[in-house]
Amino acid sequence: MFEQDYIMRLIKEMVRTILKLLFNIDTESPTAELLEGKEEKETLENLLDMIDAGKINEAENSLYDSIRDKDMGSLEIALLFYSYLNDKSDAFLEENGFCREEVRLGMENVVNAFGLSSIVRVFLTD
Repeated sequence: MFEQDYIMRLIKEMVRTILKLLFNIDTESPTAELLEGKEEKETLENLLDMIDAGKINEAENSLYDSIRDKDMGSLEIALLFYSYLNDKSDAFLEENGFCREEVRLGMENVVNAFGLSSIVRVFLTD
């Protein structure tokens, strides 16, 4: 339980830091409202609906498909996606074939894909 809480805090702080550094957004609870483009909002809302429906793996696969272009809007969607997923309970994640560690790994993979591995190292070094 303690380890799961620790991972949740790390992910939350990593999201906050990247949003602040790259997008000049300082918020405790990132939401789709932070996105400027209508298409980006729709993409994120569809992904979040999939999460709520218990289709977490499918949502994550769709996320990876949408970030192939590696534009900043895609990064922002990914950050908000993992922030939302990170806020789900361990029980919800487990019921839907996911775990907290997978949230951390997914977040780490996305951040690394955008060349921000130094930020990952700051937060996720053991």
